Amino acid sequence: MPARKVYLDHSATTPLAAEVYEAMKPFLQERFGNPNSLHSWGREARKAVDESRASIARLINAEPREVIITGGGSEADNLAIKGTAFALQGRGRHIITSAIEHHAVIDTCKWLEKQGFELTVLPVDETGMVSIADLDAAIREETILVTIMYANNEVGTIQPVREIVRTARAKGVRVHLDGVQAVGHIPVDVKDLDADLLTLSAHKMYGPKGVGALYVKRGVKLDPLVHGGGQEFGLRSGTENTAGIVGFGAAAELANRRLEEGAVEEESRLKDLLINGITDKIPNAHITGHPVERLPFHASVCFDYIEGESMLLRLDAAGIGASSGSACTSGSLEPSHVLLAMGIPHELAHGSLRLTLGKDTTEEDILYVLEILPKVVSDLRALSPLGKELS
Repeated sequence: MPARKVYLDHSATTPLAAEVYEAMKPFLQERFGNPNSLHSWGREARKAVDESRASIARLINAEPREVIITGGGSEADNLAIKGTAFALQGRGRHIITSAIEHHAVIDTCKWLEKQGFELTVLPVDETGMVSIADLDAAIREETILVTIMYANNEVGTIQPVREIVRTARAKGVRVHLDGVQAVGHIPVDVKDLDADLLTLSAHKMYGPKGVGALYVKRGVKLDPLVHGGGQEFGLRSGTENTAGIVGFGAAAELANRRLEEGAVEEESRLKDLLINGITDKIPNAHITGHPVERLPFHASVCFDYIEGESMLLRLDAAGIGASSGSACTSGSLEPSHVLLAMGIPHELAHGSLRLTLGKDTTEEDILYVLEILPKVVSDLRALSPLGKELS
C-alpha cells in the first residue's frame, strides 16, 4: 500500500463536497417531485431548482433568468456554439476559435465546418496566450462568433478575456467564453466581462457530475439543441435533474465562500511550492503555461526523455493521482494538441504532467509529491539511452 494518498487531478474532476452531498440527498429520495408538476411535490422541487439557479447566478454576478442548466460543460459549449451558428447564420457563417480549446469547442466548430460554416483557428504563443492583434485581424464582416476558453485545462493559462470581449464587441461580434476551469476558482463577473455566453460545470467545483450551465446574456438569442417540453426557458427541454441542480447550487455557494475567505491565495502558495520544488529537484523540467497569468491551483510540466503514461502509472502506484495533459483525452497515445500548438516539440510533449490542487490539498501532500516525483523521473530516465546522463 502507498504511504500516502494524494489526489492532484482536480482539473479532471473534484470530489463531491460533504455539504453538497447533504443538500442533494433529500432530492434523491423523499423529495422526488417533478419540478413541472403543479402539486406540492412538484412545487417543492421547483422551489429548489429556482433557489439553486439563483445561487449559480450569484457566483458569476448574473441574473437567474440568464442561467440555463445543461447536462454538463460539453453540452453547454455545444449549445453556445451551435445555438449561435444557427441563430445568426443569416448574418454570416464565420467563427473564430483558438488552437488550444477543449474538444467540446474544437470538435463542435469542426462539425459546423462540415455544415458550411467557415472557421479561423488562432495560434497561441509559447505560454498558451492568444494574441489580441491576431484576433482583431481575423474578424471580418461575416464573423458571428468568437469562442475562446477563459482558462486552459491543460496548462492553466488565463486568457486576456476582457480584451477579447472588447475587441469582438467593437466589431459587433458575439463572444462565448468556456469558463469551466475558471468559475469557482477565480472571481468571474459576467457583467464586468460583458461576454454574451459563458460555460460552467458543477463537477469542476466540488459539485456532481452530469450537470453544467450556460450563462446567456439577456437579449442574446440561441437556437436550442434539444426540443420538447420547453424547459430552461425553451433552450434545453427535458425534465430537470433536480438533485444535480441542487448540488450545483450548493457547490456554487461553497465556491462563493471559498473565494471570499481567500482560498485562492492558499492554493496559489502550495502551487508555487510544488513548481519551485520540481524545478529545484529535477533537471530538465520545463514548466508550461503562462508564468503569471495562470490558474492558482494549476501546475503543468514537461520532462525530457520521459513517457507520460509510464510516469502516471508509477505515481499512481505511489498513491499520487495526476494526469498527462487533459483527462478527457489521456487515453490517447498522441501528445497534447495544446502543447504542440504552443510550439513544444513532439518528443517533449510526450513527457507532460499535470498536477492540479484542491481545497483539501495540504503542504504535507506537496512535500510527499516532491519526495516521490524526482525518483520516478530519475528511474524512467535511466531506462532511456538519452536520459541516462540525467538520471
